[in-house]
Amino acid sequence: MAGGKVYSFQEVGKHNSRKDCWLVIAGKVYDVTAFMEEHPGGDEVLLACTGKDATADFEDIGHSDDAKEMMPQYLIGELDAATVPAKLAYAYASDAGATRSSTGAAGAWATLLRLAVPVLLLALALGMQSYGKAKAE
Repeated sequence: MAGGKVYSFQEVGKHNSRKDCWLVIAGKVYDVTAFMEEHPGGDEVLLACTGKDATADFEDIGHSDDAKEMMPQYLIGELDAATVPAKLAYAYASDAGATRSSTGAAGAWATLLRLAVPVLLLALALGMQSYGKAKAE
C-alpha cells in the first residue's frame, strides 16, 4: 500500500471521473483509473460506485478469485471511517445492534416484520399439518 495513506471520504469522493476514479471497498481506497477500459462491466459500473462505499456492490456481483487477486495493485490507502457522513456510517459499524438502534421507528418496524413473517409462516405450516392429520383421522 502506498505508505499506508489514509484518505477522507470527501477526498475520495472528488475522484469520480473516467480520468480519475477512486473506489472504497471494505474500508480500503482503490485507484481504478487504469482499469476503467478493462473492466468487464464497463466504466459506467465503476463510475456509479464513486462517492460511496462500494463494498456491497462489489460483493453482490460475485467477483472471481482473479478479480480479487488484482485488487492489491490498485490499492492506494485506507478510508478514514471518522470522515464518513453519519447516514453512511452504518457501512463501517462493527456492532450490528448499534446500527439498528440508529434507524429509528421505521427501522424498528422493519426489524419486527423481518422476525414476524417467518414465525407466522411457520405457525401457518404447523396449523395446516395439524388440520391435515385431523382430517385424515
